Amino acid sequence: MNALLTYYLHWLAMFLENSTIEGPILKVLKQPLQKLIWTLTVSTLLISACSNSSSTTESTVEVAMVDVTEAVKAAAWNPTIKITYGDGSINFQPDGIPNHERDAYYAVPDAGVVVPDASTAQIIKDPTTAQKYSFDIPSSPTYSSATTSTSMGSIGVMISGAVLYNPYEGDGKTVAMSSNFTITNSAGITASFVDNCAGHPTPVMNGKGGAYHYHGLPNCVAAQVDTVEGPSHIIGIALDGFFIYGDRDINGKAIPSSALDECNGINSPTPEFPNGIYHYVLPGTADATSSIRCFHGVVDAAQIQQMPPMGVMPDLAAAAIKLGITETELKNAFNNQLPPDFPSAAEKLGITEAELRAALGL
Repeated sequence: MNALLTYYLHWLAMFLENSTIEGPILKVLKQPLQKLIWTLTVSTLLISACSNSSSTTESTVEVAMVDVTEAVKAAAWNPTIKITYGDGSINFQPDGIPNHERDAYYAVPDAGVVVPDASTAQIIKDPTTAQKYSFDIPSSPTYSSATTSTSMGSIGVMISGAVLYNPYEGDGKTVAMSSNFTITNSAGITASFVDNCAGHPTPVMNGKGGAYHYHGLPNCVAAQVDTVEGPSHIIGIALDGFFIYGDRDINGKAIPSSALDECNGINSPTPEFPNGIYHYVLPGTADATSSIRCFHGVVDAAQIQQMPPMGVMPDLAAAAIKLGITETELKNAFNNQLPPDFPSAAEKLGITEAELRAALGL
């Protein structure tokens, strides 16, 4: 509304300035009218600037709808990502294997552990395997004053071919980037929970897993498109259609997390959109701002693919035999919850929690 009013005031001012009409009334009122119009124009711009200084309230953000198709086509996507352009949406099919080096070994949770530390983890060879992802992302993202929380799973596609997760581990509250650790096993092999590119894979269990993903700014990905002191370029796209960038503005200056809204978003110029666009920023922090916590765009929740369990799963079939029930009954008792609710599952099965854990070998 402010932009439209400013446009018409500017047009009227230019008309008066260049008008050759010299009626007696216009001649007398021309100069006072010009002063009034320019005063209103400046006031409107100041009001607009104040109202856009915060993007965390429903009434202060005005985001224009932009078709991002051409920018997607120009971005430096890993060639392994299959991208198909449709009517109103773009389909991304990455295989989840990033185009950068990964660690040879990773520290993963022990059986039954959701969020590990150095005392509840074991070392395994990198289990990263190809995934079958398919995301339909809007080509003209729609900004929403209401936000949608990100869940425990893929929330965006990165140019490397891997996916982005929110900041949290499987319990929904532990920040991965602030909970990293390194351990060494009896064979002298050393491994970290999160690698130097802010990512790690989920362990393979029951034929599923091996999903490599990021929880923060993957510097090794940003380095593929950014210079050392230059601005950040597109390094991914969120499921709501808004682009994901690194931690620097168009002038190459670091963007503090305090400048971002509750979803890690900001409306500002980028190399691809010098006039400004709403986009997400990964600021390279080690707290809850390390990744996108919510969507500020309209998003199809069906596109969010849930995170596989991080812990090495116990042998459910063997545990079911010990308990004298079927494997299906055991799985249903846990109701596919993460983290697993042992007291509730034990109650459903009519046994004690200690008996359930013993059967599972925990």
